[in-house]
Amino acid sequence: MVDLGPILGDLAAESQSLDDLVARPDVSWDTPTPAEGWAIRHQIAHLAWTDAKALIAVRTPEKFPDEVKRALLNEDDFAHQGAMEGAETPRDQLLAEWRDGRAALAEALGATPDGTKIPWYGPPMSAASMVTARLMETWAHGQDVFDALGLRRAPTARIRHIARFGVRTRDFSFALHSLAPPAEEFRVELRAPDGELWTYGPEDAAQRVTGSAADFCFVITQRRHPADTDLVARGPDAEEWLRIAQAFAGPPGNGRKAGQFA
Repeated sequence: MVDLGPILGDLAAESQSLDDLVARPDVSWDTPTPAEGWAIRHQIAHLAWTDAKALIAVRTPEKFPDEVKRALLNEDDFAHQGAMEGAETPRDQLLAEWRDGRAALAEALGATPDGTKIPWYGPPMSAASMVTARLMETWAHGQDVFDALGLRRAPTARIRHIARFGVRTRDFSFALHSLAPPAEEFRVELRAPDGELWTYGPEDAAQRVTGSAADFCFVITQRRHPADTDLVARGPDAEEWLRIAQAFAGPPGNGRKAGQFA
């Protein structure tokens, strides 16, 4: 039986960190964020929208194929449309909906039987992977809010879940761009916020990625261009991976321009 308690706790902590920021009366939800056309209110609306979709997938998986069909019919603007509609909700109401929705989702995921595969817009996921995906999205969209406000966010040990998820979604990134995934594993060595070294893949791998864990998470969530990070890729496939890395579902994202956060 997988104990989801620790990662659910990290998801709750990450959500609360963003909640504490956006709930401040001096923070305008109309502040533009790095995501084109999205203000802070759109970021929160998107998180609430995605939590609601995830709750459908967990509680009533038989209904989720209809959600996927709707996404395929509106591939380029499905999530964007959800954010646009949600952003019209009054601030206090939207904040309450996000809080209630993430609490309901956490409860549902915590009660999911071990071994259950939860449908999603990408490959089906285990409950642990779904929690990690929600943590990743909360962290990534939270970064957009911090960037919008010109604030620096100190990385925490919680990003270890995101880093591991990024490594595991390597082949997904290649497939998303209609490219054959590399046959061999890469070695990934990441410097944690506390200085510890997080390692993935065989030590003798021919191709590798090294650098800070925070910068790796920035790249796989497309919040920073690889050129604006300390990441070093050795090998042509590893270099290509950093260029196309995407740990979230949906069509290939545009990411951030080089120099935007240099």
